[in-house]
Amino acid sequence: MIFEPQKMEINHEIVTFRSARPEDAEHLITCLKSVSAETPFLIREPEEVTITPERERQFIREKQQSERELMLLAFVQGEHTGNCSVSAMGPYSRYAHRCSMAIALYQKYTGRGIGTAMMETALLAAKQMGYEQAELEVAVSNKRAIHMYEKLGFHTFGTFPDNMKYKDGTYEDCCWMMKKIV
Repeated sequence: MIFEPQKMEINHEIVTFRSARPEDAEHLITCLKSVSAETPFLIREPEEVTITPERERQFIREKQQSERELMLLAFVQGEHTGNCSVSAMGPYSRYAHRCSMAIALYQKYTGRGIGTAMMETALLAAKQMGYEQAELEVAVSNKRAIHMYEKLGFHTFGTFPDNMKYKDGTYEDCCWMMKKIV
């Protein structure tokens, strides 16, 4: 899905939302590495981000061409603040009503309402794409994100024990959250 640029005022800042474009590929790889280093809540270590720019461009083109997928980017004064994705749960008709969502922001942009607005925008797009429910996983210690998801109407329906294992040998449980969007 292509999401045309849309400006929104959030806490006295103008934020622009738009779809990822192939020319964003190298920057998105850098962003993923940076955000993965800033927070333990994403699924990869920074050194595990090994995607090539060409593969990322292909991934972005596939998102743009899909009627049921979206990679949404946010910008403040031209600076990329983060991204949010809506993805199909699979190609099967029994899963066609469900989508998976994920969001990542640079830490300096958290707590400013941008993530909430980005999720709201992505949820509206998911509804327009025909989804009936949105699902996500979140680390149980990521209290700020859980609070935001609950504020948006997500509810916890289970916990995955030891979902992630960190380099130091410790584990992180994750909540499975879902929101009906019909």
